[in-house]
Amino acid sequence: MYNILAINPGSTSTKIALYEDEKLIQEKNITHSNEEIEKYEKITDQYEMRYSEIMNFLNEINYDVKNLSAVVGRGGLLPPVKSGAYKVNDVMVDVLKNRPVLEHASNLAAIIAYEMAEELGIPSYIYDSVAVDELDDIARYSGMVDIKRKSLSHALNMRATAISTAEEIGKPYTESNIIVAHLGGGMSVSIHKNGKMVDIVSDDEGPFSPERAGRVPCKDLISMCYKYDQKTMKAKLRGKGGLISYLGTNDAREVEKMIGEGNKEAAIIYEAMAYQIAKGIGELATVVKGKVDAIAITGGIAYSKMITDWITERVEFIAPVHIHPGENELESLVLGTIRVLDGKEEAREYKEEVRV
Repeated sequence: MYNILAINPGSTSTKIALYEDEKLIQEKNITHSNEEIEKYEKITDQYEMRYSEIMNFLNEINYDVKNLSAVVGRGGLLPPVKSGAYKVNDVMVDVLKNRPVLEHASNLAAIIAYEMAEELGIPSYIYDSVAVDELDDIARYSGMVDIKRKSLSHALNMRATAISTAEEIGKPYTESNIIVAHLGGGMSVSIHKNGKMVDIVSDDEGPFSPERAGRVPCKDLISMCYKYDQKTMKAKLRGKGGLISYLGTNDAREVEKMIGEGNKEAAIIYEAMAYQIAKGIGELATVVKGKVDAIAITGGIAYSKMITDWITERVEFIAPVHIHPGENELESLVLGTIRVLDGKEEAREYKEEVRV
């Protein structure tokens, strides 16, 4: 039996879960107030605070950490990595602390996991980092020689969903073509071709979401950049875009309540979001020349029948649509770790020069 602790830090929360094999034993969403977070200049400065909160919870439930077999954290914003598991080592921790691709709360997961595991003499891992890059070479061209397309996406949940969907259709993941749309505060869509995520529509290239603007007309965007400073523009694209920009809320449930009360503007904007998600799915169907085995819709907003019905109506001509609501990130981390511990997958050794 394996006892595994999974860690997933977010901007104002730290989600943790304890599993015995595939069985969830305890989970906790530790919230951090904005006032608490704002005390820290950099994400990595939050390390001790978040580490202490995790240990306090484990002490509260009288859990003996000596029972742990492994600790796994959500993969942070590293330079491009392959899919699957990586052992956390000194090199990875140094990169995440001192040279991350971007400042992001998920960077803390590997650092915390490594510290805990080192003290206990057990392995620590990350699994399906947001920086998973398996793009086909042809997918890297942006249209400007100065800009290369990057692979930053909700890889953890999307890849786990693709694997589950392949099981549902009775085909090996490594022999399937599956499109996955992750619907959350940010949205991304991916195409999985024979076991690799060969192209994506990232959250700045595709549909708008509850709080992100997605793909916007470039010429108008350039004009706005001369009107506002960089910080304001970034906020307009990420944090204050999408549903917040149009309706003042990032809560899909609140939008559906508006629609139920007869708000026609909310209805057309909400359907426009589903329309754009469907466009992203259709876009990626061309990558495999229409030979799509299944389409999967996942993420928190996949609980909305209104949204999933709108999307399904537009894309079911491409392939059958499977709904997998929820982010399932902690479970996905654990299931990946179990595959490593069982010897079904091999964890890679992280090296700073790793490129794909």
